[in-house]
Amino acid sequence: MDTSVKIGSLTLKNPITVASGTAGYGEELSRFVDISKIGAVFTKGLSMKPRRGNPGNRIIETPSGVLNSIGLENVGLDEFIEKKLPFLVKSGAVTIPNVAAHSVEENIELCSILSKTPGIDAIELNVSCPNVKQGGMAFGTDMCVFTELVEQAREVTSCPLIIKLSPNVTDIASFALRAEEIGADAVSAINTLLGMKIDIKSRRPHFANKVAGLSGPAVRPVAVRIVYQIYQKVKIPIVGMGGISNIEDVLEFIMAGASAVSIGTASMVEPAVSGKLAGQLEDYMKKEGISSLDEIRGAAHRV
Repeated sequence: MDTSVKIGSLTLKNPITVASGTAGYGEELSRFVDISKIGAVFTKGLSMKPRRGNPGNRIIETPSGVLNSIGLENVGLDEFIEKKLPFLVKSGAVTIPNVAAHSVEENIELCSILSKTPGIDAIELNVSCPNVKQGGMAFGTDMCVFTELVEQAREVTSCPLIIKLSPNVTDIASFALRAEEIGADAVSAINTLLGMKIDIKSRRPHFANKVAGLSGPAVRPVAVRIVYQIYQKVKIPIVGMGGISNIEDVLEFIMAGASAVSIGTASMVEPAVSGKLAGQLEDYMKKEGISSLDEIRGAAHRV
């Protein structure tokens, strides 16, 4: 029974990963899950220097999900390499740092340094960040800016490069196709959807940043639709995410076309869920007589 997944030159032992921003730097999650037995750990988004994140309220529950406005708080590149990465290497986890900077130059520097750092297995480039030099528009919502960033990242990145796409566009599949044409090894979909909460007592937005990212089961049907559409356009692997909390969700994403999946908000509810799902996927494959994930990947397109 083969549960492995290929992303460029990287092989994951199984398709169950944990999403950036929801599992810290691996050590936090390791109290609940043997992180060497899941496919990969996508770490919190990194910037060159430490980032404090957004002021004020940062997270609130919504029906079937959460809104978050963390602001990409992180320890910075140096502390990650010196203090966080050694634990991940020692634990045997497949380590994929998320790069989340606010300028092309900083993103490229991060990709260049990280891809040459021992212990880094791949890089996930987050194009949903606001580009401060272009008036705050996210890199992933303008095709020209997106192309410039991904082209330069590909040039300096010597390990597999995964592009984490923004769903806040009209045609996300066209961005996935452009990433493939440039030479990305995979795409991740979806990042959070933009949402908002108004405090009716103060009559003002709940978050200082006004808008926030919506995640959790509420976004899953949208995420499945997007993975399905991207699969129709590209041949590179898709890492599907968005509201996955049980084995049925995992299978739905794989049948839509995902090669791997990332567990995000569900880890806040049940920290051990990613390890549990890895075991349940094996049980499902045994029960159904499935020898390889290739047998069911994209199955919804063959109906």
